[in-house]
Amino acid sequence: MPQMCSLCGRKPVIGNMIVQRGKAKRDGGVGKKTTGVTRRFFRPNLQRVRSLVDGKPIRAWVCTRCIRAGKVTKPPRKWKANV
Repeated sequence: MPQMCSLCGRKPVIGNMIVQRGKAKRDGGVGKKTTGVTRRFFRPNLQRVRSLVDGKPIRAWVCTRCIRAGKVTKPPRKWKANV
């Protein structure tokens, strides 16, 4: 699965997970101490959707922010008439 939105280009961002111990000074403690820092990924919420591109339906990986913002135009549904 690609890790990037095909519309806006949103991709994973690297950050830190910080582990702390102790009690905050505002709560009456002596302050928080950092005991560990490890790397982590913030990944976009990608969904595989059918969308119209140049009048043709294709499947693309799109983030949910683009779907909710209405940037994806979905093709019309096919239906059968009961005749």
